[in-house]
Amino acid sequence: MNTTLSANVATSQQRKSYYDRIAEESMTPLWEVLGALVPQQPRSPAVAHAWSYAQVRAKVLEAGSLISAAEAERRVLILENPALRGQSSITQALYAGLQLILPGEVAPAHRHTQSALRLVLDGAGAYTAVDGERTTMRRGDFIITPAWTWHDHGNPGNEPVVWLDGLDIPIVRFLDAGFAEKSDSEYQAVTRPEGDALARYGSNMLPVDFQQQPSDPTKVFVYPWERTLSTLHALKAGSPDPHFGHKQRYVNPATGRSPMPTMAAFAQLIPAGFETQPYRCTDGTVYVCLSGSAEAHIEGQTFRLEENDVLVVPSWHSQQFCALTEAVLFSYSDRPVQQALGLWREQRS
Repeated sequence: MNTTLSANVATSQQRKSYYDRIAEESMTPLWEVLGALVPQQPRSPAVAHAWSYAQVRAKVLEAGSLISAAEAERRVLILENPALRGQSSITQALYAGLQLILPGEVAPAHRHTQSALRLVLDGAGAYTAVDGERTTMRRGDFIITPAWTWHDHGNPGNEPVVWLDGLDIPIVRFLDAGFAEKSDSEYQAVTRPEGDALARYGSNMLPVDFQQQPSDPTKVFVYPWERTLSTLHALKAGSPDPHFGHKQRYVNPATGRSPMPTMAAFAQLIPAGFETQPYRCTDGTVYVCLSGSAEAHIEGQTFRLEENDVLVVPSWHSQQFCALTEAVLFSYSDRPVQQALGLWREQRS
């Protein structure tokens, strides 16, 4: 063994001995992990993945024969990122799941510090109630239950209803800031007629004495699909953006900010045959194909998207969409958190 090699072996052994000794004091050397802690660019442990609704729908409905909505409190199949199994996460910051409610059932009232969104996918006749107001759930509707608001779901209709749940559970868990409370009643009393919040806060007018802080969630808790679709179709008269097609973000009408302080939501229409240019951003994003069909090209992988399919695109993954027929995509991400902290970045090729 030459002198240099002997010296290297001795140094390695000395360092290992030192690392073992400081480990007894719950310490570790930064220089051994610096590259992973401060990477040159984001390296998400999450992977791109798509769930075919046509394939998973039967399994979602099967859950209805195994456990009731009352017993489960929320009968949901979590969409776990394949690289984050066991963490109940679709990205490092976001949660997603498919919730089922059968005719005659009530998912009992509760509240929690986690913010939630609902995107209605399948069936009709159910409702969501938020702080005393019910809204009928129609396919494509984007519904919010802001943090710490009482909410319950019911299905007085005659067919199963399925929607996508999106929550900031991983963010709240990371901060150790989660609280929850069950109501003494199965469902909350109705104190306002349906459509009250939309009329008061979502019609380009606000109550004369209403003031809202920028960080507060929106008082508008339902964004009807028919309004979203009408807006997107009106934009078709103009030229599509090369990276997005026709894309809009949902806002709190009182502030112009995201409807929730931790999650942003978007809707975009991609004309038939249109292919977006490569784009990447630091917010991991969950997409749902609400109409039409498209191909998503994510870092060399291709995913075919049909109606109600769900796709996750992790942080800083290059993405392109090609609409096979005119496609409308809903998406949500953790962008507001990143923007508030000055971390959000994008790259357009």
